[in-house]
Amino acid sequence: MSLQTAAVWVVVVGIFLIAVKPLGIYIARVFSYEPTFLDRPMRPVEHAIFRLFGIDPATSMSAKQYATALILTNFVWILISYVLLRLQGHLPWNPEHLQAINPQLAFNTATSFGTNTNWQAYAGESTMSYFSQFGNLEFLQFVTPAVGGTIAIAFIRALSGKKMGNFFVDLVLMCTRVLLPLSIVFTLLLVWQGVPETLAPYLHVHTVTGHTQVVTRGPIASWDAIEHVGTNGGGFTNANSANPLENPTPLTSLFEMVSEGLLPVAFFYTLGIMTGRTKMAWTLIGVAGLIFLGMGAMIYFPTEMGSPIINALGLHGHVYRVGTELRFGTGETSLFETATMAFTTGTVSMAHDSALPIPGLAFMIGMFLNLVFGGKGVGLINMVMLVIITVFLMGLMVGRTPEFLGKKIEAREVSLASIAFLLHPFLILVGTALSVALPAGLTGILNPGPHGFSEILYAVSSGAANNGSAFGGLAASQPYYEILIGVIMIIGRFASVIAMFLLGESLLKKKSVPTTSGTMRTEGVLFGGILIGAVAVLNALTFFPVVALGPLAEHYLLLAHHLF
Repeated sequence: MSLQTAAVWVVVVGIFLIAVKPLGIYIARVFSYEPTFLDRPMRPVEHAIFRLFGIDPATSMSAKQYATALILTNFVWILISYVLLRLQGHLPWNPEHLQAINPQLAFNTATSFGTNTNWQAYAGESTMSYFSQFGNLEFLQFVTPAVGGTIAIAFIRALSGKKMGNFFVDLVLMCTRVLLPLSIVFTLLLVWQGVPETLAPYLHVHTVTGHTQVVTRGPIASWDAIEHVGTNGGGFTNANSANPLENPTPLTSLFEMVSEGLLPVAFFYTLGIMTGRTKMAWTLIGVAGLIFLGMGAMIYFPTEMGSPIINALGLHGHVYRVGTELRFGTGETSLFETATMAFTTGTVSMAHDSALPIPGLAFMIGMFLNLVFGGKGVGLINMVMLVIITVFLMGLMVGRTPEFLGKKIEAREVSLASIAFLLHPFLILVGTALSVALPAGLTGILNPGPHGFSEILYAVSSGAANNGSAFGGLAASQPYYEILIGVIMIIGRFASVIAMFLLGESLLKKKSVPTTSGTMRTEGVLFGGILIGAVAVLNALTFFPVVALGPLAEHYLLLAHHLF
């Protein structure tokens, strides 16, 4: 590993470690309704919103009411977004005169952005008008990650023995106190580095060869800011962060990596503050951090070592550059892709379809686990879900009733956690099986053998994990995949939330039990090691067969010099 690569990794990880505590404390103060430095500018705006929509900040909701309000609100946003996409040709801010989006793509796009997945079966610069990007989809890029944050806050309140709160109040505060301020800061940083921010038409440039080239521009800086701060990932352009208009310099690459990780990591510490278990929070951060570094190693070192076929030709030592962002090198590109898969952002700066099989497997692991910090709030809930399952397994081994945060974990809690855990692989495995069994799914494969299988597995996993990145090489714009992945995104986003809300409410109703010498502690190196083992074993048992058919099979065939 070069000194430059090591320095970039140390800087990014160091920023996360420095920011996690103050940002986690700030989020806890906001949602505990304690004074913060943004009270004066934001409180009048919030009160105006509350009055406009008839929201009573003093009213709390049950788990059922909170989940119902959350899901119905999201479906209203999806419906409105779908209608606006279908009417694109008749709406303003359309200097390129782009026409209406077809029904299947409009459904896929509305559900994608409405579930914080931001999967794109289209090229933004040639499909979406400024209004569709800036006035429709960017609105969803604010409110849908805010929903993810509210899910975590409500769940944390339940774990800490407090009422879940009011969904609409939490939604507004998440936008005004967290997402909007950070987005403004990162927008200004991106503009400083040359990212466009304009509503002027595209540029038509005459090249030195006598041809005319169309240069895309638009409100890209503000889009990119919330794209990463909100762990959205949908690119303004088709190439996403590999496009110099969206990511022109090493500094913008650094800004985007940092901005997408700040909130997911901070929410882990917020859990510790609001429950009074900061040691547990640091343990969970350490577990997720170790998996993060493991994913990074799986991406960086095979890429740095190169393709076995190229090495066999006597070119050993030449770095594998296919699909890599050449401007930033292997090290920074590997870190960028590790971050985007760990934080389920889905923004990309390289072609995942061109990656070697082991890096491709690392991309999938991030989506399989969906708890390596994950999207803001949602990754935390998935981690707590695995903690509860791990505590239950520990209780079975020692013959004790398991406890978590002073509450006994019994049949109802284990059942709800298991439902939430199993739903994710169910969507991935069933969706993949359908796609390889049906002619409509097979027609979308552009590569044969295990690589083509990986393309399908990756696409379905991306939708189920609300990641939204594309492996490439799959004709995802076909109606079959537009509908299939759209349905998977909706189920993957909302179904497990219901189970975890009910789990949180169940724990809220339980009486606390005193800590004794026999209490199994959910903190420290020992528990962290057990948790990593549980995560590895449970997910290996679930996903190893399907991985063996895809990236692992391709890896061993690559060693035998077979290409696909």
